[in-house]
Amino acid sequence: MINGIINVYKEKGFTSHDVVAKLRGILKQKKIGHTGTLDPEAEGVLPVCLGNGTKLCDMLTDRSKEYVAEFLLGISTDTQDTTGTVLTRERVDITPKQLCETVQSFAGEYDQIPPMYSACKVNGKRLYELARQGKEVERKPRRVMIEELEILEMDFPECSAGESDEDSPSLPRIKIRVVCSKGTYIRTLCHDIGERLGCGAAMDSLLRTRVGSFALADAVRLSQIEEWARGEQTDPIWIPVDQMFSALPNAVVTGSGIKAVQNGNYLFPGQFVLSQEKAACRHGEEIRVYDGNGRFYGIYGYDKEKKGFRPVKMFL
Repeated sequence: MINGIINVYKEKGFTSHDVVAKLRGILKQKKIGHTGTLDPEAEGVLPVCLGNGTKLCDMLTDRSKEYVAEFLLGISTDTQDTTGTVLTRERVDITPKQLCETVQSFAGEYDQIPPMYSACKVNGKRLYELARQGKEVERKPRRVMIEELEILEMDFPECSAGESDEDSPSLPRIKIRVVCSKGTYIRTLCHDIGERLGCGAAMDSLLRTRVGSFALADAVRLSQIEEWARGEQTDPIWIPVDQMFSALPNAVVTGSGIKAVQNGNYLFPGQFVLSQEKAACRHGEEIRVYDGNGRFYGIYGYDKEKKGFRPVKMFL
């Protein structure tokens, strides 16, 4: 069994659940979980946890994320992207300066209303299930953080405001880069930008380029994982669990510390040797714990009152 994380490149046409199902078949193991959904038409970084690495899922979903998105001005749809039914068409009569100012006004915190076509739950029902039934319910806004937001490209065709497809074959296309907190819907951000501009907007493409420390350049496709599983390539495809905590000092348990860590109990001085003599001596500071054979047990945090280390996250 593999215990670790694979930085998967999710391709268009697959749901996040599809990726997990395919990996279970490729790797012949059941204990696999993803760290946050991507819409079927979106692509990019999807960290997938395997074996005891699934205990990291909740930690990885909290990481900031980076996206590159393209949206069209002048239309709005029921799904807030171009896969949906067009609800409105409006004349686009704005300048690049107005666009830049409006986009930048979303930097920082803002209250975002989840779209109806989303996995959010209201009264125990998934919103997309209600939307498919033609129902729309009230959704409470959620505070999200837009850490970074920049326009990468602006394409304003000469004819962008016609009242029909024949009159206006091309709509303004905008490409943006977004760094945001978990729970942010990029298509809703695009929609909200269009609303504030008064002309509407619909997302046309979405690429997730980073989740925490997982970058697009390091992501592997399902076809590459299949090649590895068949023995056609030897490069490692997963990241060991302990590497996620590489910034923490490590400790090797000795003597009675071995039994203590195997039972998930506190560790006290004399039961382990720290790699850094003065490391983790303040309350809450954490260490990685191994045995003498290099087996990783988990993360421990210093407890000032008990003058020892308590288990924070175990990976037995």
